[in-house]
Amino acid sequence: MTLSPQLLTILVCPRCKGPLEYIEAESSLVCPACRLRYPVRDDIPIMLIDEATPL
Repeated sequence: MTLSPQLLTILVCPRCKGPLEYIEAESSLVCPACRLRYPVRDDIPIMLIDEATPL
Protein backbone atom coordinates (compact mmCIF):
# COMPACT_ATOMS: atom_id res chain seq x y z
CA MET A 1 0.00 0.00 0.00
CA THR A 2 1.09 3.54 -0.61
CA LEU A 3 0.02 7.05 0.25
CA SER A 4 -1.64 9.24 -2.34
CA PRO A 5 0.80 11.60 -4.08
CA GLN A 6 -1.75 14.40 -3.61
CA LEU A 7 -1.77 13.80 0.15
CA LEU A 8 2.02 13.81 0.29
CA THR A 9 2.14 17.27 -1.30
CA ILE A 10 0.07 18.86 1.47
CA LEU A 11 1.38 17.05 4.56
CA VAL A 12 3.89 18.92 6.73
CA CYS A 13 5.55 18.21 10.06
CA PRO A 14 3.17 19.16 12.89
CA ARG A 15 6.09 20.42 14.97
CA CYS A 16 8.09 22.65 12.57
CA LYS A 17 5.71 22.81 9.56
CA GLY A 18 8.56 21.62 7.35
CA PRO A 19 8.40 19.10 4.48
CA LEU A 20 8.21 15.36 5.12
CA GLU A 21 9.81 12.44 3.30
CA TYR A 22 7.76 9.26 2.81
CA ILE A 23 9.73 6.08 3.53
CA GLU A 24 7.50 3.38 2.06
CA ALA A 25 9.65 0.46 3.27
CA GLU A 26 9.24 1.64 6.89
CA SER A 27 5.65 2.90 6.50
CA SER A 28 6.61 6.24 7.95
CA LEU A 29 6.95 9.93 7.24
CA VAL A 30 10.25 11.49 8.28
CA CYS A 31 10.97 15.11 9.14
CA PRO A 32 14.68 15.72 8.48
CA ALA A 33 14.63 19.05 10.37
CA CYS A 34 13.12 17.69 13.62
CA ARG A 35 14.60 14.21 13.13
CA LEU A 36 11.23 12.63 13.91
CA ARG A 37 9.48 9.66 12.30
CA TYR A 38 5.67 9.64 12.08
CA PRO A 39 4.05 6.21 11.57
CA VAL A 40 1.68 5.37 8.73
CA ARG A 41 -0.89 2.74 9.68
CA ASP A 42 -3.30 1.30 7.11
CA ASP A 43 -2.41 4.15 4.72
CA ILE A 44 -3.29 6.74 7.38
CA PRO A 45 -0.48 9.05 8.55
CA ILE A 46 -0.47 9.42 12.33
CA MET A 47 0.54 13.06 12.57
CA LEU A 48 0.67 13.38 16.35
CA ILE A 49 3.89 14.60 17.94
CA ASP A 50 3.31 12.19 20.85
CA GLU A 51 3.26 9.26 18.39
CA ALA A 52 6.47 10.30 16.64
CA THR A 53 9.73 8.50 17.32
CA PRO A 54 13.22 10.01 17.11
CA LEU A 55 15.49 9.00 14.26
